[in-house]
Amino acid sequence: MPMYAYKGISPSGKNVSGTRDADSPKTLRQVLRKDGVLVTSFELSRGGKQAKAENAKKRGLSRDVDLGGLLGGVKKVEIAAFTRQLATLLKSGIPLAESLGALVDQVLNPRFRVQLSEVRTAVNEGMAFGDALAKHPKIFDELFVSMVRAGELAGNLDEVLTRLADFLESSQKLKSKVTGAMIYPMVMLGIGTIIIAVLMIKVIPEITKTFSQAGKTLPINTRFLIGVSGFIGRNWIFLALGIAAAIALFVNWKASAGGKPIWHRFVLGLPAIGPLVRTINVARFSRTLGTMLASGVPMLRAMDAARQTMGNVILQKVVEDAKKAVTEGESLAVTLRKSGQFPPTMLHMVAVGEKAGQLEQMLERVADTYEAEIDTKLSRFISLLEPLMLLGMGIAVAFIVISILQPIMDLGSISGGPK
Repeated sequence: MPMYAYKGISPSGKNVSGTRDADSPKTLRQVLRKDGVLVTSFELSRGGKQAKAENAKKRGLSRDVDLGGLLGGVKKVEIAAFTRQLATLLKSGIPLAESLGALVDQVLNPRFRVQLSEVRTAVNEGMAFGDALAKHPKIFDELFVSMVRAGELAGNLDEVLTRLADFLESSQKLKSKVTGAMIYPMVMLGIGTIIIAVLMIKVIPEITKTFSQAGKTLPINTRFLIGVSGFIGRNWIFLALGIAAAIALFVNWKASAGGKPIWHRFVLGLPAIGPLVRTINVARFSRTLGTMLASGVPMLRAMDAARQTMGNVILQKVVEDAKKAVTEGESLAVTLRKSGQFPPTMLHMVAVGEKAGQLEQMLERVADTYEAEIDTKLSRFISLLEPLMLLGMGIAVAFIVISILQPIMDLGSISGGPK
């Protein structure tokens, strides 16, 4: 609990000063008023931002330095766990301020603990919980804040936090599936590249020295291999720098305003990869929009948050156009169908949900369906990618082996023939 150093006027009119523990300045004034002391000034002596700023100043640092930023980031898993625990405490009938105070002491991440302490202080001073969270956008995004505000207005904050915790855990699970599925192919690609590079730079030049000493005309594939190996051996540093520069340029172009739409449209058109990317984005959109609508967030604000969770700008543009159409009174399903970018099954379920007045339930069913489908498509993608990578590595290694063995066998037949 923060410690405040205060100055005030006692009931007898004398100046008094001292220190007192309090959750917030408001609580400090209330406690001292009960003792008959009128607070004239106070400062946070420890445990707060002012104390941190004063200590930073003593060390020669700027008062504006964000010390929390030096303590590491906050993971989504930590936010989900905090949300789940807070929902549980609120369902048990514990007031919000007390629940926040109990959870702050349990948080191990120093940065997260500092931010939650500030949220608790703001709530104790009378600020709405959603407004207190909005002061920390790097940790609590628009989706989180909007749902909390809707829960506060509807008086069902505990239910909204439970739904929000489910959403965060589901999103993290989906991200882990995609990331985990890509680890094996990337490891294979890295190892294969290293093996080929070692063969071309170190092994092949040593083996092919005997060929030049034999004075025999080598097969064209062997000459090509020796030429490529020699070029790579002489210029591998420049090649590595060139590849790194090309990758950097590609990444910058892919992230630019002009390159991003072109690349994202190209990805959507790729076989195997395109349908997988589309399914992942549809699942994210459906889960986010359904969760926010079920929590009482207005449609347009929910669509904005759902659009931001999508990683493809082509699909984001479709949702932005759909938002404008919905503003004019058009059906969401009809607008999305015009784009041709969303799956027919999803559009049919959305249309049924709109007619039945159960859009949020239908969107959550869509998310469940497509999240299950992602597992199947990921498995198919990996099962297709693995043999292709093995085939490519096999062809490269076979070419190297044949190009080396062919002249060796020719030299052997010459030396073993009649004299």
